[in-house]
Amino acid sequence: MRRGRQQGRGAAGSGRGRSGLLAVVTVLALLLGGCAGDGDGTGPDGRITLRFQSLAWQKDSVDVTRELVREWNARHPRVRVSYVQGSWDSVHDQLLTSFEGGEAPDIIHDASDDLADFAYGGYLADLRGLLSRRLERDIPRRSWETVTFGDGVYGVPFLQEPRVLIANADLLERSGVRVPTPSEPWSWPEFREVARRLTGDGVHGVGWPLREPVSSTLNLSLSTGGRMFVRGADGKARVTFGPGDEVMPRTVRDQVNDDRSAARTTLGMGGSDTLPGFFGGRYAMVPLGFSYRQQIVRQAPAGFRWRVLPAPAGPGGPVQGVSPQTLSIAEESPHKEEAARFVDFLLQPRNMVRLALGDWMLPTGEEALRDPALRTATHGWATGTALAAHLRAAPAPSVRGYPEWKDKVATPAFQEYYSGAIGLDELRGRLERDGNLVLARYQR
Repeated sequence: MRRGRQQGRGAAGSGRGRSGLLAVVTVLALLLGGCAGDGDGTGPDGRITLRFQSLAWQKDSVDVTRELVREWNARHPRVRVSYVQGSWDSVHDQLLTSFEGGEAPDIIHDASDDLADFAYGGYLADLRGLLSRRLERDIPRRSWETVTFGDGVYGVPFLQEPRVLIANADLLERSGVRVPTPSEPWSWPEFREVARRLTGDGVHGVGWPLREPVSSTLNLSLSTGGRMFVRGADGKARVTFGPGDEVMPRTVRDQVNDDRSAARTTLGMGGSDTLPGFFGGRYAMVPLGFSYRQQIVRQAPAGFRWRVLPAPAGPGGPVQGVSPQTLSIAEESPHKEEAARFVDFLLQPRNMVRLALGDWMLPTGEEALRDPALRTATHGWATGTALAAHLRAAPAPSVRGYPEWKDKVATPAFQEYYSGAIGLDELRGRLERDGNLVLARYQR
């Protein structure tokens, strides 16, 4: 009953006695009190309950998030937070259903590339004026750009991860290749040559997990000048697959089909699927999100040596697009200010560090990024924090219709291109021709 709560109506007939009138008023008061308590999160005693839907899924991440909720509740008995477990696999459809049914959580954990349609649809609160100045200053502008749609800000970006190369340290050392650093990463041509040198004796130089190829392709193409989406004078976005967008896809295709330095079998895999082959020595390197280090630490066989390397880069340096994890507030929430105070508590620097360590990701907050726990060489943390300053808003999240373009046009087109089934001209034609038809429906 969060939207349009019904107000009970009753009229005492002129023939009713005073006791009958009091009885009717009492019943109505109880009904209205119950509806208010269930509908707007306020109980009969005036205590507010906020629903916080979290998408934390790894044990460490779930544990620290639940612990922070308990800490808040212990300090704020009049504004309690109820933890609700969500799932990354179904969050978009689940949120859409809850928004349309008037049952959305007050505080919503999601990712910036899922927010555009919700923001433009009026389902998320504009956070300007709700957030603390401390939080606004601590998170850099480049991160705020990932959650800005039109003139509003519809989420707080708090966790992010660069794509990195996880390399078999023994194979890397034996090859004698130059080991890249965040300040001197491999260029894309150099990376192609390194993959060739690492290939042989049953080993592929690289295993690209590209079952879902669009995000990796777009975000890694920023360093070579790729943008994919260009806005015209009318503010409408169009797909334009230019020279900067070609470099990364051509490299991968050449590695798979010409050099044979990239394993064809991994093209249909997700990141986790490549780990057994990586541990078994079938791939010398695997491009993965930074958070995969947790799985590697837990699953790698005893004695397996690995290291974190920056992804290949173009003339722009190790720039990458990212879609950070976000915290938003539902527009329909009757307690936006209280929800914003909980978000501010959750994202205090010390808590942001705890969340980052739990998820094996990087915080967006600059104070949290300076924490020594995130700058150790162990498990490649220092490499990740060195890349944080080069992370930019992914090209796609602000484009309406992007999810449909990705699923129906870009994903099958890139999959066919990487496998060698179609060429570059056909890829460009499908991305632009079919893609712009999709976007046009959302931008009328």
